[in-house]
Amino acid sequence: NYDKTDFIAVTATICATLFLGVETGLMVGVGVSIGLYLFRTSRPHIAQIGLVEGTEHFRNIARHDVKTYAEIISIRVDAGLYYANARVLEDYVNDVISTNPETKHLVLQCSAINYIDASALESLEAIAYRLQIAGVKFHLSEVKGPVMDKLSKTHFIRDLSGSVFFSHFLAIKALSHSVSQT
Repeated sequence: NYDKTDFIAVTATICATLFLGVETGLMVGVGVSIGLYLFRTSRPHIAQIGLVEGTEHFRNIARHDVKTYAEIISIRVDAGLYYANARVLEDYVNDVISTNPETKHLVLQCSAINYIDASALESLEAIAYRLQIAGVKFHLSEVKGPVMDKLSKTHFIRDLSGSVFFSHFLAIKALSHSVSQT
């Protein structure tokens, strides 16, 4: 009941060990585990988030009663970004922007992103380009040090239409203030 993919890996390992031997069983178990890992990480959880009133915390708008702003879309990706899942983020951003035409700012909370590979960087560049064409500023928040170190070696941060914020709360505070004054 807890995790069906883990059950599949364990079952495959046990069956292969019983019928094909220990070495083959272990190889099957490792192969199935790697395959399932790639499957899971290729479909990361992406949430549109909002502010829990009275706090500096942001949670999924589908699960919590949170404050949002019509002109600001906040999203969080709960995985590292790499070739297998970068397109999922692109599609998600395209969908959320097309269904929210009043959007002026999109903020990607990066607190759960531990790694961005070259393919994912290209996807982020494509997202930034499409947002810029749509008149939407693209911002990042809570970027981890090692990820920021790598991004800083590229033109991505220099060309970003928005800003990089230390915390998501500071991002929303600054952007909501700028939106309310327009």
